[in-house]
Amino acid sequence: MNKKIKVLGTEIVIHQQQKEDYISLTDIARYNNPEHPADVIKNWTRSKDTIAFLGLWERINNPRFKLVEFDQFRNRSGSNSFVLSPQKWIENTNAVGIISKSGKYGGTFAHRDIAFEFASWISAEFKLFLIKEFQRLQDDENKRKQIGWDIKRNLAKINYRIHTDAIKENLIPKEITKEQINLIYASEADVLNVALFGMTAKEWRDNNKDKTGNIRDYANVSQLVCLSNLENLNALFITEELPQDKRLVKLNRIAIQQMRLLTEDKNIKRLESENEGGIKNG
Repeated sequence: MNKKIKVLGTEIVIHQQQKEDYISLTDIARYNNPEHPADVIKNWTRSKDTIAFLGLWERINNPRFKLVEFDQFRNRSGSNSFVLSPQKWIENTNAVGIISKSGKYGGTFAHRDIAFEFASWISAEFKLFLIKEFQRLQDDENKRKQIGWDIKRNLAKINYRIHTDAIKENLIPKEITKEQINLIYASEADVLNVALFGMTAKEWRDNNKDKTGNIRDYANVSQLVCLSNLENLNALFITEELPQDKRLVKLNRIAIQQMRLLTEDKNIKRLESENEGGIKNG
């Protein structure tokens, strides 16, 4: 389902793909050149800085990104004869950050990270208003769908389930299998899910068809603290160019160690105790 926002009088379509928001670069380009937006996008993609940014984004988010083809584009970028269309970029590098759609609301779309970068190239003012409108849209959606927790009430409900030692023992992550290590995970979020919960988001949904939300909505205080730590460590490992399989093993070992400590942490226990009343009164 497509959504729309209006930025400085320009209507911008937002398309959701695999639960990620992709913003129309074609619509953003119309702010600069209403008659020939495709030419604006091509001028942007031929820049050396743009190619470097797109390549970095893909390396972080797309394990199937073709680095050899990317290097060829990077080496040629910036020259007067170099031209690169979004379609050619996608086809040659197996990129996922930019997509092309046909139909009524067709055109070139990009992941919000990339779209904001493109908007900055168009106009700093336009980028600022785009971010504000995009955030307003997200806030409105969250209110309409009543997404989000009443923190005290929901954390209390979750923590109430881990008061016994037997249940706490089940919170300690198990060592991942060789099969899990050898898999290629398209999303870095799933690398963290497997390291901590032992399964991907899709595997959790397949096993919990009667539940709403996602695997992280059912995490307890200890798991949320551990997950935050793992996210920071994973970002560090990525900058160190550590392969995904090695990152997964390290993150899993760290998760096991941290969860053993967190489930016995006195501050966590105190938070559980303070919130227990919410369960009984709820």
